[in-house]
Amino acid sequence: MMGAEILVSGATGRTGGAAIDELLRMGKRVRAYLRSDDDRAAALRERGVEIALGDFTDIDAIRAAMEGIRSAYFLYPLAPGIVQAAAFFAQAAKEAGVQAIVNMSQISSNRDAKSHLAQDHWMSERVFDWSGVPTTHLRPTFFADWLSYPHFAKEIWATKKIQFPFGNGRHAPIASDDQGRVIAHLLAKPQGHEGKIYSLHGPVEMNHTEIAAAMSEVLGAKIEYAPVSIEEFEQKMQQDYQFPPALVQHLVEVAQDYRDGVFAGVNDVVEKVTGIPALSVQAFVAKYRDAYV
Repeated sequence: MMGAEILVSGATGRTGGAAIDELLRMGKRVRAYLRSDDDRAAALRERGVEIALGDFTDIDAIRAAMEGIRSAYFLYPLAPGIVQAAAFFAQAAKEAGVQAIVNMSQISSNRDAKSHLAQDHWMSERVFDWSGVPTTHLRPTFFADWLSYPHFAKEIWATKKIQFPFGNGRHAPIASDDQGRVIAHLLAKPQGHEGKIYSLHGPVEMNHTEIAAAMSEVLGAKIEYAPVSIEEFEQKMQQDYQFPPALVQHLVEVAQDYRDGVFAGVNDVVEKVTGIPALSVQAFVAKYRDAYV
């Protein structure tokens, strides 16, 4: 039996997991790069996924995971360290003869970004470009999944309010499921996508008043948008959610970016790459109704 041809990091996360689902549907041989051999690793093994263990600080472990691989997905959490991780991943891919990388970046990625993590994402894109391993960069707008993250979903359902600091800014929420499908198709057939930067959007640009109306429609309860100041949101992230300082700094700065239109726009990249259009907010909320009720 031939070994895996596609490596997926972040395989137990939302985009990595969705990418694996799609790759297995496509009949591809997949290896997952995981930090620990736990129940989630066992569940992937049962589905025929090979497991390679290690993290992004060990170039030899990454190099071993790349053995025999044709294309690889790089996903790093919203935390410091991505530039070194990208350098290790790119170098290991180069040594292993990997032909394509799909890199998860973000729409706020910019040389002059005030968010340190967004600037780091921009820098890590450049590292992949310098490496010479053909890389496709994905820059999603805010995930639809924000609405279903446990911190936020519980609060939205309990208060019937979306309390975000986004003013009247707009974006087209994109589900991680749709991003996973894009990632899978790019990994399976990278030709023509090398060196491209794709921003990823859902099908309809909305403000949060419209998002609240869409959620109300599906959940059968009146939810409203009750905007808060960036300062109030910062305090809540620090005190109530106890987010790490780097994540708080990032979210504070991208809230301003959001108000300034950085996250706005729509396109049909999801449909062009996968053949199936992206989920609407209503379809997403219906699919993940259990997060609320």
